[in-house]
Parts: sequence; C-alpha cells; structure tokens
Amino acid sequence: MWSPADVGRLDGKVAVVTGAGSGIGRGIASVFAAEGAQVLAADRDAQGLEETLRRVRAAATTASGSLQTAVADVSNEAQVQDLVDRAESTWGKLTTWCSNAGISMAGTLEETSVDDLERIFAVNVRGPFLGARCAIPALRRAGGGSIINTGSVNSFLAEHALCAYTTSKGAVLMLTKSIALDYAAEGIRCNCLCPGFVDTPINVPHYNRLGGIDKVRASLPEWIPAGRGGEPEEMAYMAVFLASDESRYVNGTAMVVDGGLSAGA
Repeated sequence: MWSPADVGRLDGKVAVVTGAGSGIGRGIASVFAAEGAQVLAADRDAQGLEETLRRVRAAATTASGSLQTAVADVSNEAQVQDLVDRAESTWGKLTTWCSNAGISMAGTLEETSVDDLERIFAVNVRGPFLGARCAIPALRRAGGGSIINTGSVNSFLAEHALCAYTTSKGAVLMLTKSIALDYAAEGIRCNCLCPGFVDTPINVPHYNRLGGIDKVRASLPEWIPAGRGGEPEEMAYMAVFLASDESRYVNGTAMVVDGGLSAGA
C-alpha cells in the first residue's frame, strides 16, 4: 500500500469520523491517527469498529495520534451530539468533523420506494447536516476547524439505476457549499471529498445489479482511465489534506479523487 513519507500532518487535531467501521471511513480514521490526530471513530457496526481499532493498533506508527470508537447512528441528533461532547471531554476540543457514513440502494426512479428514498436521505444527507450542525459550536470554541463531507463523483454525474443515491450525493455537495459560505468568516471550512469507484461494502447492491463484483472488476479498465479502482487510503490522504492547515484557504469545494473517471464527462 502506498504511503507518503512524512508523518504528523495532523498533530494537535481532534477528529470525529463517521462510517469508520469499514471502507473509506476506516481508511480515513486509520490514516488520521497515523498522521497524529486524536480520532473518535463512529459507526453503527460495533464489530466493524473493533476491526478498525485492531488495524490502527497493529500499524503502531511513531505519531502521537490515537483512536477510540463509539457506536452511533448519524441520523439521530442526540447520538451525533454525544460524539461531539465525547471528543471535547476526552481531548479538550474538536477541530475536525468528517461525515463519511453512507448507504446505497440500486434502483431507477420507479423502482425506488419513498421509504427507500427517505432511508438514504436519513443517512447520506441528514447525517452530514446533523454532523455539521452539532460540530460547528465546538469548532467555534476551538477557534475554527474543518468539516469534511464525503460526496461522490455522483455528486456531479448521474448513473443508471442509482436514482436515490446520486440524488443524495448531489445534495451533500450543495450542503457543503452552503456551510462554507455561512461559516468561512469564523475560520470554519467545509469541503466535499468526492471519491470515484472504490471497492467497498456500500457498493454491493449496485454490484449485484450489474452482474456481480467479478464482472465489475473486470470492466474497470474500460471506464476508469487509471485502469483500476481506488483504495480507501487514497481517499484518506485527500481527507488528511482537507483536515490539515495545509488546506486553510480551501473552502466550499469538491475534491474529486477518481483516477480520471470524470475527466471526460
């Protein structure tokens, strides 16, 4: 696995990362800790969080970062506020909020029920909304900070039979821009991390729709210029940049990490 040489880019940062029990969220939480941040990794999946914690401990870098876990539902305001409160009470501040938790369901408009749409929006849109809403007072107390919302290339590009998911990711991008406009003067930044294809559990319903993961993997060189899917850690290092002071003048934008997928769109 590729990794940059320098360590400690997030020394002094305190971050909450949601959806950290697998996939991109696990990658972000792990790399944040390796880069020196104090991380509260949250997910509904307790077993997934245990595996994230195990991997961080096994990595055992020389950085000063650490990771704790919390089981939480990002669509529940009280549980989201508890994450903010725990981070502040444990480490004295909160500097970084990373809304990564998300779900996907395959289906065209007619195949998507209202219940399915509401479930996707509860996690993919209400989650980042509540995350930012609860985190902003803490970020203000810390003198500013960074909010990172995980969008998608589907924040820009629609895709067959992903109606509800693509709609939700378009909303995440506009939410990000709105937050950036309203809070930039307070030193609170909000940016949208937009991954391309990454082989993670969230994609399983769509894999099945397309004929299975083996068929999807075999087709990657046909539609991704890089010829392969991305790795969670490759998304995580963009999140490190957005969480760090290196990006202090980056606000309200979408950072696309897709191996060139959207370049020809």
